[in-house]
Amino acid sequence: MNKFICYSKCSTCKKAEKFLQDNNIEYELRDIKLDNPTKEELDNFVKLSGKDVKAFFNTSGLVYKNLNLKDKLSNMTYEEKLDVLSTNGMLVKRPIFVTNDKVYVGFNEKEWTDLIR
Repeated sequence: MNKFICYSKCSTCKKAEKFLQDNNIEYELRDIKLDNPTKEELDNFVKLSGKDVKAFFNTSGLVYKNLNLKDKLSNMTYEEKLDVLSTNGMLVKRPIFVTNDKVYVGFNEKEWTDLIR
């Protein structure tokens, strides 16, 4: 089953969910604030997405800014980045859509049209 990991108050997440519903794509809903992805899940998400782990940070979020991660990320190892991401769902960019073989992070309608095919 596909997983849609989001934050209910996020406008981008709402747009992504509407896209999924409009295209009849089934998914299991998971609130990222209540059920933050684990380090192991995040590692798997990064690998399946084909993106750098930095793409999974919510760089516009208050938690990211309060922890001064902009200045710290470049000196952190991959494992350290996963450790930090797994501590707080609000650090993680959303939405995340997980299929059997692909992970989409953030909502880009053009990119997500792959789901329809």
